[in-house]
Amino acid sequence: MSPDSSKEELQAEADETEVVSSETETPADSPIEDEKDELSQLISERDSYLDDLQRVTAEFSNFRKQSAKRSAEVGARSQAELIEKLLPVLDACDLAIEHGANDVAPIREALITAFEPSGLQVLDPLDSVFDPTCHEAVLHEASEENQGSNEQIVIEVLRRGYIWSDHVLRPAMVKVRG
Repeated sequence: MSPDSSKEELQAEADETEVVSSETETPADSPIEDEKDELSQLISERDSYLDDLQRVTAEFSNFRKQSAKRSAEVGARSQAELIEKLLPVLDACDLAIEHGANDVAPIREALITAFEPSGLQVLDPLDSVFDPTCHEAVLHEASEENQGSNEQIVIEVLRRGYIWSDHVLRPAMVKVRG
């Protein structure tokens, strides 16, 4: 064997090995590339699930807040309806007291005291400035002193008004001067 022939044989073997290795391993078919693709797919799937979870969590939190708010509003509305149903009882107590039945005064005071901590306010605006949002003027008396002034003063309360949690249940029926 000549040195040239052994070189040729070695070159042929190297070429053959190269062809075989290039046929078996292409960059797209390598296990590392497959794992990278699978990993990137899993990461994108994880991110998608995380986004969905965050969105659903935020929606549920908003739903819980809205439900609590609606529940509080329904509770306040039902309390206001109860107070409105008791207004004729309070009016009857006021009329009885005006006619001299002072035995009714403790009952009226007990009702007012029981509901004041929950938000009931009595409108008894005697000698105050007339406010159309809280008072209903049913009688008007002209003022001789303040003819140039437009200010109206409540001089008599014909029926008390009531406020429940900053909402006027019933305006006070009043007589004004001015």
